[in-house]
Amino acid sequence: MTFALPFDIRWIDVLDIIIVAALFYYILLWLRGTRAIPLIRGLILVLLIYLAGRMLNLYTINWLFDKFMAIIAVMLVVLFQPELRRTLERFGRGRLLGTLGFAPVPHGSFYVRNIVRAVETLSENKVGALIVLEKVTGLTEYLESGVRLDAMLSAELLISIFNPRSPLHDGAVVVQGDRLVAASCLLPLSESRLLDKRLGTRHRAAVGISELSDALVIVVSEKSGIISVAENGFLTRYLTKDQLEEKLFSLYKVEKVKTETFPFRLLHFKIWKK
Repeated sequence: MTFALPFDIRWIDVLDIIIVAALFYYILLWLRGTRAIPLIRGLILVLLIYLAGRMLNLYTINWLFDKFMAIIAVMLVVLFQPELRRTLERFGRGRLLGTLGFAPVPHGSFYVRNIVRAVETLSENKVGALIVLEKVTGLTEYLESGVRLDAMLSAELLISIFNPRSPLHDGAVVVQGDRLVAASCLLPLSESRLLDKRLGTRHRAAVGISELSDALVIVVSEKSGIISVAENGFLTRYLTKDQLEEKLFSLYKVEKVKTETFPFRLLHFKIWKK
């Protein structure tokens, strides 16, 4: 015998409502601040006109909707294509799928210290930088806009690339694993209205690529030397060296070695300096 709530509402119905409500909530959260919001408002207006036509039995409006419903559906897919793509990509790289093994997570990051050291140096000297760390989503289309390098990642290489006198300092650097794949890459700019209007194109490009992929993007401000990180369409500013280091260690599933005695400290020092 199944226990049911009053008014013949089953527990499974409550669960169904909660899942649908959560789904709509996260979709609206992802679409917040994008061009999709005005489109949704227009869609709601069209839906109200359709419902009014059905309720008032307006022949012409009902005829138009019946004849052009398929065309309207195709138009909606075309209009919402960027937002639909972004939403499906975020579902695909979600934690649940990662746990089930459908979304691989990169492991190993012996070069994390090189990234942190380079970012720290660039920040101290107030040299602008844009570093894209590729994860699951491929960035091939953006690599084609830059200069291919395919070099071993190092702090010295990053610092030299973003030197204002370097011909490759404009644009972004894309990192795949332990390889610096390309430099001077052009990235799409975010059109989110939630971003501070005082932010320049470098920060908007970082947020833009994080909206379209699962990449982690490190930004160094040219004016202030502030370190920022963009991920999943959100920008976190005013990071310290230690916070950035923790972020990268967490990203690449590398745990810091906790040392309590002198022999272990010495061993850790040798590994770190290797």
